[in-house]
Amino acid sequence: MPVNVLLTFIIGSALAWILIKITKAPQHLQSLIIGSCAAGNLGNLLLIILPAVCDEDNSPFGDSSVCSTDGEAYAALSMALGVVFLWTYVYAIMRLSANKATKEIDTNEYTIRDKTSEETPYSEICTEALLPSRGCPTSEEYTDQVEVPFSGCEGKAKVSFLEKAKLHLKKLFGYIDLKKLFAPSTISAIIAFTVGIVSPIRKVLIADDAPLRAIYNSVSLIGEAAIPCMTLLIGANLLRGLKRSEVGTSIVLGIIAIRYIISPLLGIVIVKAAKHFGMVGSDSLYQFTLMLQYALPPAMTVGTISQLLKTGESECSVIMLWTYVAASFSLTIWSTFFMWLVP
Repeated sequence: MPVNVLLTFIIGSALAWILIKITKAPQHLQSLIIGSCAAGNLGNLLLIILPAVCDEDNSPFGDSSVCSTDGEAYAALSMALGVVFLWTYVYAIMRLSANKATKEIDTNEYTIRDKTSEETPYSEICTEALLPSRGCPTSEEYTDQVEVPFSGCEGKAKVSFLEKAKLHLKKLFGYIDLKKLFAPSTISAIIAFTVGIVSPIRKVLIADDAPLRAIYNSVSLIGEAAIPCMTLLIGANLLRGLKRSEVGTSIVLGIIAIRYIISPLLGIVIVKAAKHFGMVGSDSLYQFTLMLQYALPPAMTVGTISQLLKTGESECSVIMLWTYVAASFSLTIWSTFFMWLVP
């Protein structure tokens, strides 16, 4: 599953790059397009879909109680992995793209200022004579002081392969903001992994007769409010996005096609190939979960990242609106097809 979740992010970002080249999207919207295509809502929707599928009368996944337990475990693992990859992989790419957009805007502003200064007569700008400062050497003296002999190729410094690798690593890690990397959601995922793996801690917190079960119930109650809060944030920007948005119809349709047509088809090929080579077991619910990870709508955390980077905030609401409207139809179709496809 970790490999499968990572593949959903890599394939989505690659398809987003192709969409950007085809539609010639503006620079400040490219990070939003990459995030919408790469990051799927891997946790919350799976927690809703998998138990609902297991509770059906003619469910192909066997006993409903066992199916629901396994489905919740698969959904929780998907959500934890999705959070980690979202704040490491997707956030780094969106931040890099947003920085390029900011530099492009700054360059355009400097160009406009230069043109304005060229139109202003020099006599209006400088009204005093230019005199050399006291104590400063003249240009001839300065030339004599800084003259250094140079002998062609002998002056070139040799840089070892190890030093080049260190420079590239520093440049790569420079794009990763550790403060954003260890966001509250990432820290929560790490704590959840620790509690789930360490049996003594799990027995103390998670059980009907656990002595500290009140802590787990309180945390679970607070966590259930996360999705409504994020939905309110998306809706708050929706009105502004509908009134003034630079997202073209071709971009919205391209994101919908990537998330609900191209990505699920590639997911079927990947999961079937993994099963053929023995990387995936015969558990039909597990295969269904792996395929469904490719057909989910964009993660709402993309809206949070766009607000942190201050790029495409209103446009993100428009994309979320239409992708989630399309998800109500596509998820039904793909869920039915995946249940028929798995043995």
